[in-house]
Formats: sequence, C-alpha cells, structure tokens
Amino acid sequence: MAIVKKLYLFILKSFLPLFAMTFFIVLFIVLMQFLWKHIDDLVGKGLPFSLIGELFFYAGVSMVPMALPLAILLASLMTYGNFGEKFELTAMKASGISLVHSMRPLIVLIALVAIGAFFFQNYALPPAQVKMWTLLFSMRQKSPEVEIPEGVFYDQIPGYNLLVQSKNPESGMLYDVMIYDVTRGGDNATILLADSGKMAFTNDMKYLYLHLFTGEQFENLREQKTLDKNVPFRRETFLDKQILIPFDANFNRMDEGGIRSQYVGKNVVELQHTIDSVTNRIDSTGNLYANDLRRSAFPLLIDKTTGHSIFEKSKEDTSNPAISTSDKNYKETKTKTEEEEEGVLAPLNLDSLLLSISPDKRDKIFENALSISKRRVNEMQFKAATVADDKMSIRRHKIELLKKYTLSVACLIFFFIGAPLGAIIRKGGLGTPLVISVLLFLFYYIIDNTGYKMARDGRWEVWVGIWLSTFILAPLGIYVTYKAMNDSAVFNPDSYKEFFRKILGIRQPRNIGRKEIIINEISIPDAIERVSRLIDDCQTLTKQLDNKLSYKEFWNPTNLGAEINATGDYLDALTEYLQDCRDNNVVDKLSDFPWIYDTFLLTPQRYSILAESLKWLFPIGYPLYWLSLRKRRELKESLQKTINLSSEIKGILEREN
Repeated sequence: MAIVKKLYLFILKSFLPLFAMTFFIVLFIVLMQFLWKHIDDLVGKGLPFSLIGELFFYAGVSMVPMALPLAILLASLMTYGNFGEKFELTAMKASGISLVHSMRPLIVLIALVAIGAFFFQNYALPPAQVKMWTLLFSMRQKSPEVEIPEGVFYDQIPGYNLLVQSKNPESGMLYDVMIYDVTRGGDNATILLADSGKMAFTNDMKYLYLHLFTGEQFENLREQKTLDKNVPFRRETFLDKQILIPFDANFNRMDEGGIRSQYVGKNVVELQHTIDSVTNRIDSTGNLYANDLRRSAFPLLIDKTTGHSIFEKSKEDTSNPAISTSDKNYKETKTKTEEEEEGVLAPLNLDSLLLSISPDKRDKIFENALSISKRRVNEMQFKAATVADDKMSIRRHKIELLKKYTLSVACLIFFFIGAPLGAIIRKGGLGTPLVISVLLFLFYYIIDNTGYKMARDGRWEVWVGIWLSTFILAPLGIYVTYKAMNDSAVFNPDSYKEFFRKILGIRQPRNIGRKEIIINEISIPDAIERVSRLIDDCQTLTKQLDNKLSYKEFWNPTNLGAEINATGDYLDALTEYLQDCRDNNVVDKLSDFPWIYDTFLLTPQRYSILAESLKWLFPIGYPLYWLSLRKRRELKESLQKTINLSSEIKGILEREN
C-alpha cells in the first residue's frame, strides 16, 4: 500500500508541473490571439498601461475555458509519453499495476478540476466577461490621440478636417494650416486658413484648443440649399484667433448594467430564469398575434358580444351541457332576416358586386385593398422580426447555459484521450505530444465551432450543436483507452496495411526460407499423397469455375466459397509441412505458391440479405458481376499455377523416393 501511495505521489508530481506549464503557455497563446483580434481598438488612443493590463487580466480569465482542455490534453499526453519513453510505464505493468490503476490519482484530480471548472464558469466567468466587454467597448468609443500628419488631411476629429503642411517638433508650431468645419454639412462648410498656429487640450481634456496666427475665415451667412444660386458669405481676416473644438479625449468607462443583462453576464439560475420568461413571452405574444390576425383578417367570424371566433363559440356550445335542447332548436329555426339583424351576413357574390361598381370606384377599392395588404404584410414582418429576436435570445441563453457543463465534460474527455495516447506513442517532451495535441484540439475546435454556429442560427437544436464535439470525441477517448489497456499498436502502420489488404483482397507473396536444422522429418510417401490430393482439389475447383454463370445464377446461394477456403487452408498446411523437407528444390518452390482464398466479389451469396438487395439494384449489381468474372479468371490462374508447382514438387519427391 505504501508503494502504491508513493506511486500516486510520483505521478502527481510528474503531472502537476507539466499541467501548470502547458496551461500558462496555452493561455498566453490565446491571449495573443485576442490581442491581434482587437489591436485596432487599443493602439493609438493613449490608454494607460494599467487599463490595458486590467483588460488583459479579465480577457485571460475569459479565455480559461479555451485553454483548460488543451492544457489537460497536452499535459496528460506528455506525462504518460515520458513514462513510456523512460520505461517507467513498463515497470508499473511489470509490478502488476495496470494503466487504469496508474491513472487513478489523475482521474480524481481531473474530476476535481472539472467540478471546479463548472463553478468557475458559473460564478467567476460572468463577472469577468462583463468587465472585459465593458472595457473593450469603452476603449472602442474613446477618441484617438490627436497626431496630425504633415501634408495629409486629418479626419479623426468629428466634424472637422485639418491639413498641416509642416510642423516644428521642438516648438510645436503648425505651419500653413487649413481647417474645414463640416459640422453643419459639407455644403455649408466653414473654411479657415492660417499661416501658423498651436494646438493643445484644455485641462478637462474635453476641448481641443487652437491658437491661430495671420489668416482668413470664410463662412456662409445662411444655409445653402439645392436651388440656391447666390449664397451670401462672410470673409474674416485675423492676426490672432482662438478656437475651441469639442473633442473628449478622456476615457469614459461604460456602465456595466447593459452587458450584465446579456447572456454573458448570467449564471445558471439567471440564464434559466431568462429562458423561461422569454419563452412565456413568446407564447403569450403568439396567442395575441393570432387573435389579432383572426379579428383583422376575418372580422365577420368574430362574435361582437364576446370577441371570440364563432367557431370557438360553437365548440363551446356543443361541449357545454348547460345549453338546453330548446336553445339549439331555436337557433336552427332562425330566419335569414333574424341572422342579418344579429350581425351574421349571408354570403355575397364578390364578382357581381364589383361589376356593379363604376370603374373609378373599383380602381380605388383595389388601391385601398393593396395598401391594406401591404400594411398587413409590414405588420406581420415586424411581428415576425420581434418573435425571431426573442427566439435568438433564447438560443443564446441556452447555448451559454449548456456551455457551463460542456467545459467540465471536455476536460474529462481530453484526459482520457491524452493519457492513453501518451502511453501508446511513448514519446515525451514537447515535440510529438504538441503536434498531436494541436491537431486534436483543432479538430475539436472546428467541430465545436460548427455546432455552435448551427445552434446559434437555429438550424440545429441547441443541445445537438453544443454537445456535438462531446458526442464525437467521447468514442475516440473510449477507443484510445481500450487500445492502451490492451497494449494495441494504434500507430503501427503495418497493422493498418494488413487490415486494408484483407479488405481489398491483397496478399503479400509467401516468404518461406530454408531451415538449418530439421527436427521433424517428413514422410516422402505421405508428402506425395498430400500433393496429389492438392492437385485433385485444384482440378475439381477449376472445373467448377469453368462453368459460366449468368447474372441471375451469380446471386444464387452456392458452396463455392467454402470449397475455395478449404483448398486454400489445405495449401497453407501443405506448405508448412513441406518446409521440413531436406530437398532444397522443394523448399524453394514453396514460396511460389499463390494464395487461394474467398472474397466478397467471388461469392457474395454468403451475405444473403445484402446479395438479394444488390441483385435487384442493377446499377450496383452489374459492375459487381463483371468484377466477379474477372476475379474468377484470376482464381483459375492461381489454381493452374498451384497445379503446375504441385506437379513439379511431386516429380521431385517421386525421384527422391
């Protein structure tokens, strides 16, 4: 027990430093990606380093859900890769400690990390995201630093365009200044020219102060209109002029209430409460829109006294036992005049009614109907957009709610991928584990992002899109763990080559070498008898293959496959038996024997249901039939080659006998 506890402590000491290192490396990488994405909002605005540091702190907290699964994958892969490379994993297995047993302390640790990740997502992440987005939006709205270039119009001051031909960096003087004041519009611009001037901010940093020397100002005395030909203006010559331009250069932090009310600033309880309230609002709004549509589109079908549809009223009347039979009989005996007096009009022939109206009035009626229809369409589109916005809000909140749980599950899945994979590849360090981790994480990120967009746009159900990456990666984790527990060669290319050879029916040539020491002597008469039997079997099988099959006969059940496999097994057993022959000529010929085996193309009748289906699917069945005829010819050639080699070996054995 003490040894096991020391082993657990050793595994934890090996994993924790790697986990901390990889976590901060990955977090730094995603922060750099965040920086490059929002670099335009930060540069050139004179923001203090403390404010940028605050933004990066909250951004780092917000990036933890992206960095944590990749750090767990990379750290677990490196840890067990180091164990395998240094044969420490082999020593554990030799001591009777299985892979899963050695993973127990890390399983407990990652389970605690997953639980902590949920509480982090629920309580720490929403405030951090609120502060991060508030800071970012505030930085976007901050005015940039006024750095006027030489010889180029500067348009970063709202409502003004400035042109400075040259500057003196030491004294701060500006020369040949031209200012366009377009606050009243481009057609009513005020133009100001000056030989020189100075620029500064007021103490409260809300106004740009310009002190100009020796210049002129041109200003319209009234607003210019399109049809105006002569517009009076004023020309002013000055030697010294001071101008204040509104330009707020301060950093104004936005109120956090707007972001906090969004889905990024809510925990599980608040998200669920918002989903329920918006869902109830959609239901009530839908019922309200439906009633309005019935009243506006079918006003004659609405009961004036109750405001309900007459169809609904009739249903209530038939289902209400309180209505007496005499009332029903009274309704049935109503006359047409009584129905008209009560507001229920008889059907009218619209065509005859329209033809009885003059053409002018008829056109006006059509125009009014068209305008009413367009107004109704606009109303319906507005109502549909309102409902669509509420549905989008529900999807956003559901996505954020499910993401609280997916991070914890992703941590567990990536551990059960990384640790067994490290035990399989047996490579430590940052080389191979880093490449595999990045590829796996890219695969996960693409799937997760695809599912997120599909769920956000309403093309998939929200739970399908958000859990898509988990559904795909969980079987991979189970498969890799199973392979690692059974010491399977997952990354052995020869095993995959052999697998595809079996599927495609490709066999490597036989490689039978001579034995230096022969322990089991063969019997020459027995060997001759066995070779003769092989020749007879091959000749019998060749006669069966000579029979031409029609398309219909090809799909009928037959024992050909069993006979082919029996002949092939007998040939394999004979070559193994003849390896102990002392005659090297016989042993050398054994490598020339072809492989004889059955394939799907030769006898698809083994799969009765599939064969019966393909039989009637002519576009697929006929190509398979033609390929089968080719395979039969190849098999006949192999059988003939086997007969020839067997005859040669039989002659050698008879001479030796």
